[in-house]
Amino acid sequence: MKCIALYHVGFEDLGTFAAPLEARGYQIVYQHGSKPLTEAQWRETELVVVLGGPIGVGDTALYPWLADEIAGIKLRMQLKKPTLGICLGAQLIAVALGGEVAGREAGKEIGWSPVDICEHAGPLAHLRGVPVLHWHGDNIRLPEGVPSIVWTPGTPCQAFVVGDHVLGIQFHAEFEPAALEQWLTGHAVELQQAGVDLHRLREDTQRYGEDLGRAGRAVIEAWLK
Repeated sequence: MKCIALYHVGFEDLGTFAAPLEARGYQIVYQHGSKPLTEAQWRETELVVVLGGPIGVGDTALYPWLADEIAGIKLRMQLKKPTLGICLGAQLIAVALGGEVAGREAGKEIGWSPVDICEHAGPLAHLRGVPVLHWHGDNIRLPEGVPSIVWTPGTPCQAFVVGDHVLGIQFHAEFEPAALEQWLTGHAVELQQAGVDLHRLREDTQRYGEDLGRAGRAVIEAWLK
């Protein structure tokens, strides 16, 4: 089986999700979003994971290939092919489903905090009581009929599912703590603009990262089953 991971910046990869995917027999292939997948790849690939990045779904005029991603995701939705979206990836899936993405009124949500999880959250139930890493400035507005199953104050949609084949996660359940310094340097301008305390972010990552790693692996393993 093949898993294509569409990435937008090199350090935002599959993180802790990679090992469980490989253990389930997936061959992981990374491809940058600017190199569009063929229609055959969208149709036939067993699993497509659309990863995060600092650009937004509304930036198609600046990054025209984002429109190709949305179109490909729409095709997979029609075919009910397994698709996972993280952060930007979740936002792209939401738009492909007919939803919207808008700026977060409370400003950027960057840092560690727990999430509220509904009773019927399926695989995401493994994250109850576990602080996760948030890193976004936009909010997902899901289309009618697709409920949010995870939320935080100021972010009504932190995750959603469609059937057994689609999972969208706004926060970074896949985050690998060892990659933190790459994130801090890669997003240096955003962090400075948002006034994020890097010392606290490092301390919280040391405090919570290992627990998130275990819970994140449990999430992807449960979803793959």
